[in-house]
Amino acid sequence: MRELLRTNDPADFAFACALLQGEGIECFPLDVHMSALEGSIGILPRRLMVRQQDLFRARAILTDNGLSVSA
Repeated sequence: MRELLRTNDPADFAFACALLQGEGIECFPLDVHMSALEGSIGILPRRLMVRQQDLFRARAILTDNGLSVSA
């Protein structure tokens, strides 16, 4: 698994997941439940992971839709 996206914005995170699922790319969210540790203030970013073989296509999909991806 490779990191595709890291963001504090829940709307961007949900949008990225929906885009990838719509294209048939499986994604795995990490750090989604960290708000319990941080007190729900949103300072810890969520990470979106994809399989290595889907990384290039997933980056292109998110970039084409205006989202910045992790390097």
